[in-house]
Amino acid sequence: MEQRISIVTLGVADLARARAFYERLGWHGQEIEQTVFFQTGGIAVVLWGRDKVAADAGVQDPGGDGFGGVCLAHNVRTRAEVDAIMAVAVAAGAAVTKDAQETFYGGYAGFFTDPDGHVWEIAHNPGFTLAPDGSLILPDFSRPTD
Repeated sequence: MEQRISIVTLGVADLARARAFYERLGWHGQEIEQTVFFQTGGIAVVLWGRDKVAADAGVQDPGGDGFGGVCLAHNVRTRAEVDAIMAVAVAAGAAVTKDAQETFYGGYAGFFTDPDGHVWEIAHNPGFTLAPDGSLILPDFSRPTD
């Protein structure tokens, strides 16, 4: 696994409030399907409903200690890379919370937690571009798709 992070997803209680806060900081977000994306240099920060983040990762969210509403994502170029990295993570002691599988967005992803319970998503998303250096480039969600 390359030493980088592609996306930081922050689970939020109120999407509009959270988006307004980050936009007040000077960030420019794009919202699609109740998800707000921010290009932040070579990575993206995503705001998504806290309950949706927990359900997608296959973890429980008691709203206190435990799952903190954050999912670190490592995007890769192929489905095979997802499987290979998931295997490496398990060998390193990770606990799989959701086996790699087809996703609702047409990609392929699996989830695990590190020994401290931090949630990682390993994902192949054919809609996102990865530059040669591994940096993630979000598409322009305002442009119509074919």
